[in-house]
Amino acid sequence: MAFWYKMMHSPVGELKLVATEQGLAAVLWENDDPKRVRFRPQLEDIQNATLLEAERQLREYFAGHRQQFILTLDFIGTEFQKQVWAALVTIPFGETRSYGEIAQQIGNPTAVRAVGAANGRNPLSIIAPCHRVIGANGKLTGFAGGLETKAFLLRLEGGQLWAEEAL
Repeated sequence: MAFWYKMMHSPVGELKLVATEQGLAAVLWENDDPKRVRFRPQLEDIQNATLLEAERQLREYFAGHRQQFILTLDFIGTEFQKQVWAALVTIPFGETRSYGEIAQQIGNPTAVRAVGAANGRNPLSIIAPCHRVIGANGKLTGFAGGLETKAFLLRLEGGQLWAEEAL
């Protein structure tokens, strides 16, 4: 499987957008742990239509003009991870869910820790909004882009002032 990428400047740092022939496969953070999301070597393609569209929609999101992404996604992971990531996409803009609520949603209420692990390996940060998943106590929990970035994204989406206090 071939992977193409394009770099994008954003308010949360440099993002690496990755696509396959099937769709957008990843939005990776500037200082992402290379073990978190594993793909084969990638080729830069700054004219790739999928990557250009993803960049356009992300720019609209950061400018406050987009609440929902309309992109073809290519989730690459285990079947369980794909279930969790598909559930992330259903979390409405400006809302949050707990890991337990996601476990309930996918029909596996005892898999809270496994949901957390799958959430941590989500390759499509922001697009599949893992930043909208918080602890059962309302606190912000681990995030590949950093907790400050998670709080920034939550504030961007809803002016949720509690995000800074929940760190």
